[in-house]
Amino acid sequence: MNQVYTQVSIDQRGVASLTLNRPEVHNAFDDLMIAELIQVLDQLAANPDVRLLLLNANGKNFSAGADLNWMRSMAEKNYQQNLDDANELALLMHKLDKFPKPTLAMVQGAAFGGAVGLVACCDIAIASDNASFCLSEVKIGLIPAVISPYVMRALGERQSRRYFLTAERFSADTAIALGLLHEVISADELQQKADALIDSLLQNSPAAMSAAKALIHNIYNRKISNNVVAHTTQAIAEIRVSDEGQEGLGAFLEKRRPNWLPPKPQDN
Repeated sequence: MNQVYTQVSIDQRGVASLTLNRPEVHNAFDDLMIAELIQVLDQLAANPDVRLLLLNANGKNFSAGADLNWMRSMAEKNYQQNLDDANELALLMHKLDKFPKPTLAMVQGAAFGGAVGLVACCDIAIASDNASFCLSEVKIGLIPAVISPYVMRALGERQSRRYFLTAERFSADTAIALGLLHEVISADELQQKADALIDSLLQNSPAAMSAAKALIHNIYNRKISNNVVAHTTQAIAEIRVSDEGQEGLGAFLEKRRPNWLPPKPQDN
C-alpha cells in the first residue's frame, strides 16, 4: 500500500509505529485518511511479526480532528452519504479499540474532536505537558457521536456531560485526572517514556497480552454472573495449557528467560 497520510514502520523487535503525517494541516483527517488508517490497521493486525502498536504524529500537534474541507463537503451531501461516511469513522475507532496487540498513544500539542477518540481507543495513552484536548463538535453544531462510546468509557458519564456540552479546551493534567491519559511527561522526555513502556510491554507474553485485552473487552461493565465467572475460568484454563502459557510457567519455575525474549548477551 502506498501511504499518503501516514507513515508506517516495524522495527526488529516487532514494534509497529503508525504515524499521522499531515503536519501541514495539523494532522486533521478526512475520508481518505480514515480509509488509509483502516487499511493499515488491518495489515498490522494480520502481521504475526507485530508485537505492539505505537500511534503518534508528526509536527506540532497530534491531530486537529476533522479536516475543514472534508466537513464542508459532507455538509453538501445527503443523509445516506453522511451515514456511510460516519460508518467509516466508526469502523476506524472499532479496529483501533479491538486491535489484537497492545496499543500506545503518544500525544503532543492539540488533540481535538475525533483525535480524542483515537487516544481513548488505545490501551495506554501518554502526553507531553504541553498537550491539550477538546471535544469541540458542539461549537460548529455537531456532536461527538461516533467517538462517544470510547471517550465516555474513559471519562465517565459525569465528566462527559461537561466536556461534550461546553467544548472547553482542557490541559494534559486535566486529561489525566479525567482518565483519558495515563501519564503526562515533559515534551523532551516523552519519547523516552514511550520507549520505557514499550520495553516493559515487550517483556510480556504476546499471546497473554492479547488474551488479557480480550478478557477486558468481554468482562468490563458486565454484571458478575455465572456466565461471567464461567468465562473467566475458561480463559485461565485455556491460557495455562497454551504454548506460551506452558512456556511462561516453565521459564518461571526453571528460573530462565521465556522464549519470547531474546537471550541475554552473557547467555550467548
